[in-house]
Amino acid sequence: MSRRSDLSACTLAAVLATSGTLHLVRPRVFEGLIPDALGSPRAWVYGSGVAELACAAAVAIPATRRPGGLATAALFVGVFPGNVKMALDSRPAARHWSRRRSVTWGRLPLQVPLVAWAWRVSRTAG
Repeated sequence: MSRRSDLSACTLAAVLATSGTLHLVRPRVFEGLIPDALGSPRAWVYGSGVAELACAAAVAIPATRRPGGLATAALFVGVFPGNVKMALDSRPAARHWSRRRSVTWGRLPLQVPLVAWAWRVSRTAG
């Protein structure tokens, strides 16, 4: 395993851990991503936060990096519809940054490199 791939995996783990922690500490910020048809947004936000923390741990540990990277790629694909919903529901002059139209629409194309990053981490694992 190269030092560069270790750094990439650890950076991805840090991004996931940060996001997962934010989901648990500030769930209200993410509740707008959950479609009404799924029921309680808080439960989904907490669940996705725990999933991000689990993926972070799996990616950080070399022995579980391959499945962790694949799970992370799947997680990034799975949350994409919520990001689309938030973009569709966004307002141009929203007071909170996470609901601003430019932010919500701008983050949609970022899912592609995130999925690719997770995939690369899984492919370069020991």
